[in-house]
Amino acid sequence: MANLTGFKRDNQGAYIEKHPNANIQYGIDWSDYLNSGDNIATASVSIESITGDASPLQLPTDAATDVTTAGAVVSVRLEGGTAGNVYNVDVTITTGGGDTDVRRFRIVVGEKHL
Repeated sequence: MANLTGFKRDNQGAYIEKHPNANIQYGIDWSDYLNSGDNIATASVSIESITGDASPLQLPTDAATDVTTAGAVVSVRLEGGTAGNVYNVDVTITTGGGDTDVRRFRIVVGEKHL
């Protein structure tokens, strides 16, 4: 399984707990999925929209600034989200070798306590 910064797992897969006011960068290490010597050439993110959502989960600036790659790691900065909502986030990569892959995780928005 890939290394996921700050992620938890349940029977539906990987997820992050996020406070509605947090502006956080999340990292996904794709090393386990890449062929030896291959790297990530491009990455894109799709965030599920929820009808009537007053404060949707979103990239704070734009994809060029908030989705970055370094070797086998894709970093995604997210802000917003309405407490009580669960958002699906799809990360699509294209490797230097021409392979394309997609992974999905969830953002669960709500109050976070220590």
